[in-house]
Amino acid sequence: MADLTPDEAVNLLEQALVMKKGGMRCLLPWRSVALLFEKPSLRTRVSFDLAVTQLGGHSLYLSPQEVGLGQREPVADVARVLSRYVDCIVARVNHHETLEELARYSSVSVINALSDWEHPCQALADLLTVRESFGTLNGTKLAFVGDGNNVARSLALLCAMVGVDFSIASPEEYSLDVDTLSRAAALAGASGAHVYHSTDPVEVVRGAQIVYTDTWTSMGQEDEAAERRRHFAGYQVNAALLHRAGRPVYFMHCLPAHHGEEVTSDVFDSPSSLVFDQAENRLHVQKALLAQILIPAG
Repeated sequence: MADLTPDEAVNLLEQALVMKKGGMRCLLPWRSVALLFEKPSLRTRVSFDLAVTQLGGHSLYLSPQEVGLGQREPVADVARVLSRYVDCIVARVNHHETLEELARYSSVSVINALSDWEHPCQALADLLTVRESFGTLNGTKLAFVGDGNNVARSLALLCAMVGVDFSIASPEEYSLDVDTLSRAAALAGASGAHVYHSTDPVEVVRGAQIVYTDTWTSMGQEDEAAERRRHFAGYQVNAALLHRAGRPVYFMHCLPAHHGEEVTSDVFDSPSSLVFDQAENRLHVQKALLAQILIPAG
């Protein structure tokens, strides 16, 4: 996430708003984008595919079975081959190291469409949703309740960059790493935002305007599901927890959701739920991102 400067992040979100209103179409004629996926996807695949198409380009989906990234063929070789064919690689990978190797050997841009370390496109869509809901980012307060995972990491960094107060409550064993929290704090120092972490969900939602959660068990962690449910039992987002905010709040979730586990259905389906706005906004921020990367400056 922090590969963007704060100004670049804000400009990207503003550009996404323009595109969502119908501006700037067919910006990428004859451009080709490879969607290189190691993990299954609904929102990421559909939104990137349509983003490229709506901008006038062509996308090519490459499944795990077709490429065998790092198994059937070395990551470095895949990067160098695709660089001869396409203008950009969108990679959804199991391990962040794979993404870094793709970028190291590729001569075209590589977009992180999800790794085990970060999910920056999701965070951008989330803050586009916040921007739409409040008319501003600066000074808004977002509380994340749950696993300090890839989504939480990208959110912490982006919120800190653009002036959104970010707090997170996780069990101690699943909290965000010290390096990310330190980096977010440094970014927040420049933007005027605040970053706070705790093990107490009631503490972090107090005064929040948005409460965000994610699944307790991500793809690839299925063997840990029972243990994770035990650790996260007190971290469910429900009406009682939202009441502790002391004000009306919006609810956010990056999906897929496990109804009745990390969030109750009454919260998920409430009028204050923004989850499907977030899902839609993946399309618009990714159009803005592709245009920024693929249209030459000047």
